[in-house]
Parts: sequence; C-alpha cells; structure tokens
Amino acid sequence: MVTESPAVTSYDAELLDRADALRSDAELMDEYARRLRATADTLADCPAAPEWSRPTLEAQAAACATAAEQLRTAAEALRTHAAGD
Repeated sequence: MVTESPAVTSYDAELLDRADALRSDAELMDEYARRLRATADTLADCPAAPEWSRPTLEAQAAACATAAEQLRTAAEALRTHAAGD
C-alpha cells in the first residue's frame, strides 16, 4: 500500500522559510543578550563607567532574551500552521 504525504504548497514552503528566519533571529538576539551582559560585567569593574550603564545594559539583555523566546514561539507557531496541525 502506498501512502501519500500531503503536498507542500509554495505558501507552506514560504512559511517554513519564515520560521527558519525567525529561529535565526532568535539566535542573534541570544547573542546580543550575551554581549550586553558581558559588557555590563566589564563595566562593573570600570570606575569611569556611569552608574546607570550596568542596569541599563542588563535590562537591554533581558529584553533581548525575551525577544529571542518570543521569536522561537512565533517560529514554532508558523511551523505548526504550515504542517496543518
């Protein structure tokens, strides 16, 4: 018995491409968060750094981490939609 898999439409392929792009963007946001935290840590040991720099950088790092999580969620939703689930 031969079973047929559902045909992947060009729209489905485009959605899967978009999902892959979102996952790549999430990885970038994770890297930005890591860099921001590293900069905050470096500035913590720098007496010339303004007091606001570390908390500001840490807040931006947290925002990047949140964005990465949301991008992964969106990517998964697109993948699920493209699969027809």
